[in-house]
Order: sequence, then C-alpha cells, then structure tokens
Amino acid sequence: MSTIDVRAAVFVAPNEPLELRELSIPAQPGANEVLVRLAASGVCHSDLHALDGEWDTPVPIVLGHEGAGEVVAVGSEVSDLEIGDHVILSWTPSCQKCEFCVSGRPVLCQLANETAYQHVFFDGKPRLADGEQRVRSFLAVGSFGDHAMVPASAAIRIRKDAPLAQAALVGCAVTTGIGAVTNTAQVEPGSTVLVVGCGGVGLNVVQGARLVGAKQIIVADVSAEKLELGRRFGATHTVNSRETDLVDAVRELTDGRGVDYAFEAIGLPFTIEACYEAIRRGGTAVVVGQVADGVRISIDPFVMSDQEKRLIGSNYGSSRQSIDFPKIIDLYMEGKVDLDTMVTDRIPLEGVNDAFARMRAGEGIRTVIEY
Repeated sequence: MSTIDVRAAVFVAPNEPLELRELSIPAQPGANEVLVRLAASGVCHSDLHALDGEWDTPVPIVLGHEGAGEVVAVGSEVSDLEIGDHVILSWTPSCQKCEFCVSGRPVLCQLANETAYQHVFFDGKPRLADGEQRVRSFLAVGSFGDHAMVPASAAIRIRKDAPLAQAALVGCAVTTGIGAVTNTAQVEPGSTVLVVGCGGVGLNVVQGARLVGAKQIIVADVSAEKLELGRRFGATHTVNSRETDLVDAVRELTDGRGVDYAFEAIGLPFTIEACYEAIRRGGTAVVVGQVADGVRISIDPFVMSDQEKRLIGSNYGSSRQSIDFPKIIDLYMEGKVDLDTMVTDRIPLEGVNDAFARMRAGEGIRTVIEY
C-alpha cells in the first residue's frame, strides 16, 4: 500500500511537549473516507485537557480537532465530495444510520461515540503510523498534522472563497458557542442571557445570543481584556467576577429576577453552579465548557423542582454539521459573524507548544496553525 508523509505534532505523555515527527498515512482513503491536506488548525482548550493529563488520552496520538483544508483523495464509495473541495473537519463523524443520526442529532451518533471518541476510525483502527507503530488521531481528526484522513461524514464542504484559517475555527469553538444558543437552548428574541467565560467558545455564545436578538447579554470573566472582547462581540453588560460576586451582580442587572439563560463556557464546577444560581425561576443553565475527568457539581434538587429550573448540557452546539458549518460561513462572509477577531495568532506547526503556553497564561483568543 502506498503512503504519503505527514508532518505532525505527536502527544507522547501528559505534561510533556508535543513532538514533531514524520508519520505516514495511506495515499488512498478507505471506501467511505477522504484524505485532506490541512491549511489550518485552531489550538483548542480540549487539546490542552489531553496535554495536561486531565483527560485519559491514549498515546501516541496526533492532537488537534479544529481544522480546515482541501480534499486531495476520496474513497471509492464517496459520492458527495470531490478532489479540490474545501472542507471543515468535524470531530463527530456520523454513521447516518443510528437513531441519533436519523433523528437529526448527529453529535450523539452511537458509532462515533464508540470509535471517534476513542480516537480511531469506524473500523476500530488508526490510520497514521510511525514506522511499525500505529498512531491515533484525536477524535478521528488529528489536525496537528499537515494531512488528515477522516470519515467522509466528517469533511463538510464549504464555499471556496472563505479563508481557511478562519473557517477552521468553525470546526469547534464557533459552532459550539453559537449552536449552544441557537440549537441547544433555542434562546428566544428578547431574552436575557449570561455568558460565563470570554474565551473562544464563550465569545461565540455571545455572538449566538446577538444573532437571535437577546435584549441583554451579560458576560463574566476575570480578565478586563476579555470582558472588552465580550463587548466587541455583542455583550451589553460586563461583570469582573474576580472583583464582584457574579450571582449578586446578575441579580442587580436583572432587577432581582435572574437571567432567562446562562451559559457556562469554561468548564469549572463553581462557575457551573454559579450559572445555575443566576437563572430565574423557570430559567435554563447550559453547560458548554468541558471539564476535567472526575469533576462533580452540587445543586439543590428541591430548588430545581420547586422553581422548575433546568440544567442541560450542550455537545458541539447540538449541531448538524453539514447544515450548520456552511450556514456559519455564509454569516461570516455576510459580515454577521466575526471570525477575524477570533484569530489572534498565526503560527507554523513548530510553534504549537508555545501556543499552549500562551493558552495556559490566558493570552489571546485562538492561535491558528497554518500549514
């Protein structure tokens, strides 16, 4: 079987730098797979969870799951993608057959849960190799490499005039944030909204709330710089939760009522609990941020039932990627969604470890690796 070389950043052990290696991948995709030459990959906090050992992640593995590029080869049974297509990669490939896929909830695909979430393909095997050693691809994507083999359902075609560095971010942060508002919570126009965390996902929750016509969008963070970014993306009010009690501030801004919807976009137990406390009677708190393995929260179930409060989760913005990715790209090209401000650093693959150091320091919004 002929192969091509893949230059990639490989995760070998928790709390160790990623190693740049030359790997190999089959030149011809499997029947329902495509080979993509990556143009760009975002550096996401989920990758940091793995890198810092907060998630149990098998090694060796190529991290990265927020990528975009050009199709360079297609499998024999792929009919809806062609060589030269520009695509955004999805980290929940859908089997299009299970009960979740056919009911319009592909992010819950049973087969993806059993395979892609274990960082292998639908046949249970990786595609990358380092000599004789198999190397997994994070969430069956592995966008910290200049090529990626993915299931065909994980390559979502987009218009060719959209810049791929910005488009890559739609593969995770942008869709996760906007979709949490529009798909998961289905926020109504005129609602009051709280967003906790002004990172890549949180800022897109703000964009989603603006898009649906929320009348009040409160953002909370401990960074004055990020709070200002929240305003730029559409927030009407800001709360520095390092200086002010978050729940008290929200009550004051809502005449003691609480918000209709609160979105936690960090992944910390106390901020999840604060979001739940900050919603009104009958309100909805949405957990969007990803937590470390083993984290638990505490809420009062009597309050939940007595006040009909809802606490729900949002995975990937409850998105239907084949519909939502192109739609978000169109909104960006029409000037209705800001992706340009999201990209605060552009680096070569060699700078990936420095990008994680900046992320740990809370610097920037999204670093994009360009190949």
